[in-house]
Amino acid sequence: MMADEANESLQPLRLWIPVILVPLMVLARFVPGMIEDAPSSIWLVAAFGPFLLGLLVVLWWVLLSRASSKERLLGVVALVVSFVLAASIVDKTMVGPPLIVMAAPLGIAGFAVTLILLRKVLSPKRTLYAALVALLCFGFSGLLQNRGIWGDFAFDLDWRWNETAEERFFASRNASASKSSIMDLDQAKASFEAPEWPGFRGPNRDGVQRGVAFSSELQTHAPEELWRIQVGPAWSSFAVAGNYLVTQEQRGDEEFVVCYDAGTGGEVWAHSVPSRFFEGLGGLGPRATPTIAAGHVYSLGAEGWLMKLDALTGKELWKVDLRSAADMSPPMWGFSSSPLIVDSTVAVHCGGKSDKGILAFDTESGALRWSVAASELSYGSLQMVELCGTKLMTILTDKGAQFIAPQTGKLAFDYAWQHDGYRALQPQVFDGNRVLIPTGLGTGTRLIEVAKESDNFVAKEIWTSRNLKPDFNDVVIHQGFIYGFDDSIFTCIDLADGSRKWKGGRYGKGQVLLLSESDLLLVLGEHGELALLKADPSERKELWKIEAVEGKTWNHPVVVGDRLFIRNAREAVCYRLPIEAPQVMEQAMTIGVQ
Repeated sequence: MMADEANESLQPLRLWIPVILVPLMVLARFVPGMIEDAPSSIWLVAAFGPFLLGLLVVLWWVLLSRASSKERLLGVVALVVSFVLAASIVDKTMVGPPLIVMAAPLGIAGFAVTLILLRKVLSPKRTLYAALVALLCFGFSGLLQNRGIWGDFAFDLDWRWNETAEERFFASRNASASKSSIMDLDQAKASFEAPEWPGFRGPNRDGVQRGVAFSSELQTHAPEELWRIQVGPAWSSFAVAGNYLVTQEQRGDEEFVVCYDAGTGGEVWAHSVPSRFFEGLGGLGPRATPTIAAGHVYSLGAEGWLMKLDALTGKELWKVDLRSAADMSPPMWGFSSSPLIVDSTVAVHCGGKSDKGILAFDTESGALRWSVAASELSYGSLQMVELCGTKLMTILTDKGAQFIAPQTGKLAFDYAWQHDGYRALQPQVFDGNRVLIPTGLGTGTRLIEVAKESDNFVAKEIWTSRNLKPDFNDVVIHQGFIYGFDDSIFTCIDLADGSRKWKGGRYGKGQVLLLSESDLLLVLGEHGELALLKADPSERKELWKIEAVEGKTWNHPVVVGDRLFIRNAREAVCYRLPIEAPQVMEQAMTIGVQ
């Protein structure tokens, strides 16, 4: 009798609020990735919108649900305890953003949906059932592991019991497969003194392969695979010198700079430093690409270790901790600047406070030579350009484009163009005085023309176009047209006015490499597919597409001679490309065996 009276005192819940909020949580998560011309802050809606809407659901339950005070207290305690329990059992890769972005909204939504389905139940059991469903939804995250996010902000999730990329790498290693030796030290020394592809995006850091013409066979047949190996996680690309590849990897609690035999994929040497960088969006491992210069390798790890190594042996010659040198912690997605060597200095962007945004060190001693202010919100790399007859370093940040005198660190020209977010792209300087500033996530791309008046640079805007909005996916320029990613769709833009010529090919947020002598584009898609396109502004012409590597691929592809080198956070592969000019075979012969 008393139980019946208690049940009669319970009121039907006011459900129209969660009926609106729960679908909004779903829309906030998935719709932003579908908006083609979204503002730069749209990723915040996808990442944190469901969580904030979930908090409104909790407020509804506490203030407006019509539940009894005991029910409200029970529901809140159950939600908090369930979330804390889930947080205590999840894989370490799920801690942080995945819990906030995925687990918390899922549990709260499960709680609300259960109450909606039990709307006719006038009993405290409705709250108990809702709390149980919330516990199950929160706990589901304990079954998963996280490898970061995809370009559309979806988490790259896998079952917790499946092998990680690191575990697969360690399982694949054995003494005979992982070790090789430099057989001809004289030849290797000469190669490292004059590397064909010295680092990030090639000799000019523009993503263009020059000097080799490829035969028409490449346009009709996919390339021949020569070798494939497991590698440790990283978003680094390859630097290439003759028969040797240099890259970075995460292996357990150490970051490695690794030299591989370009002909076989065998490991030549590996140098490690205790360091492990992981964050829930970008994932695990180093971000930057090593640089080969004058017989040495320069590398920057995600936690800030800048090192100089002997290219023949991997022996460490010096290292600098940027966390101390720049007086800052690693940025959100880690230190990502590929070292730039100019004469006797090695320069990197680190985004430190005051005048510690860009640091240049002596290549012999590692001592600081100069520093200059630069915004923290850049994940690009310095590159050398010639602007109005003056050789300068340049980099893009959220504030715009900076041009710096490499000898002194003096800021020569600062072009202001504010972007609401980070820039992780390389500028393009052409015709001696024109600068292309690609920007993603809503802002677009701008072309400026620069003139030098006395000792000052002045610039005027030629055009700004939202037809090209690359995120961290660099563009290439060929014969008056720009090719690159408009968000996750490949596109061609007219360099003259920024108008779109065509758009098509959903390769995710991948990377592109221009084979300039052959008017071809190699597009490495985000999901590991490799496509060959004609560099043709009239229409998108995809000649072939293959599955090149397994898993998420943000790394830049490299072509040297007749070899194509691709890697991601799981594996690396080498392909042979058919070349047209017989004289180029001498160059190709230096890379591996025929």
